[in-house]
Amino acid sequence: MNELVPVLVVLFVVVLVLLSGLQLALVCGAPWGSLAWGGQHRVLPGPLRVGSGIALVLYVAFAGVVLDRAGWIDVVAEPVAAVGTWAVFGFAALSVIPNAVSRSKPERYVGTSAAFMLATASLVVALSGASTT
Repeated sequence: MNELVPVLVVLFVVVLVLLSGLQLALVCGAPWGSLAWGGQHRVLPGPLRVGSGIALVLYVAFAGVVLDRAGWIDVVAEPVAAVGTWAVFGFAALSVIPNAVSRSKPERYVGTSAAFMLATASLVVALSGASTT
């Protein structure tokens, strides 16, 4: 399993970068609302733009915790990285459900796939105990 960790860390970061780009575009008013927040709005209203901004902050935290747990960076204490990676896994795994049942077909396909990839990658990192901090 440890051979998979570097590949899945890269996958995790790439998916988060792509999702961050989407969320940033939504914050800025891009007409891609069908991909997020239930797909009810072409352009997100103010409160959902704030939610997308909060998602960006969470993505940075998620990346930091998983990268730390994998031993690629050293930004938090080992127990924080260990517990945090499990929390990231839980968040990603639970987010599969609302994405999978979204009324928006684009969100179902993109969001469910992204959440599944994030959950899988973070689970493997959490199980690996790869942190060298």
